Amino acid sequence: MAAQPGSVSQPRRRRPSQSRRPGRPSQYGRTRTLAVMLGVAVVVVTADAVSKALVLRDLPGRPPVRLLDGLLTLRLTVNPGAAFGVGTSYTAVIALIACGVIVYVIRMAARLRSLSWTIGLGLLLGGAAGNLGDRLFRAPGPLRGSVVDWLNLPHFPWTFNLADAAITCAAILICILALCGVRIDGTSPAAARETCGEQVTGTP
Repeated sequence: MAAQPGSVSQPRRRRPSQSRRPGRPSQYGRTRTLAVMLGVAVVVVTADAVSKALVLRDLPGRPPVRLLDGLLTLRLTVNPGAAFGVGTSYTAVIALIACGVIVYVIRMAARLRSLSWTIGLGLLLGGAAGNLGDRLFRAPGPLRGSVVDWLNLPHFPWTFNLADAAITCAAILICILALCGVRIDGTSPAAARETCGEQVTGTP
């Protein structure tokens, strides 16, 4: 239809794309990141459980086994405390804290969009679940069970297990991501501000 003489055509206002809104992962992306996180956690729990079973079968009554020219020593110990033997008098409290960590990680999974955060939280979830299994099912009873530790490094005073190693790696990775400004939804603060600015500019 032709424009009437003297009339001024109004430019179309562009609506901001919803795909630019940060922090709203699609259902497919949410399912994929959740699957990766749970996959990492399952690998950690399985490796931890199998290694502890082998250690309890082969190491009792034997002297420490030195491997790789003493770089790694296998020494069976039981630990009622937290990672690296901390808090040996608070076994039940530590078990409850581990339960809280697991619940927190699972709740955070709904916001996951970053692969690095997904791996970090998967390591944390697997490590916490691995040691929690010892506290629930090993002697002397539920929430009071001792954790099986069996790895020792030179010049390192504590003996640990694969679950402890996974928790330590998760803590290091999460600290690096926090220092680099990478958020759990995969964005950085600068990118989030830029996206919000584009939305404000394009909003009528």
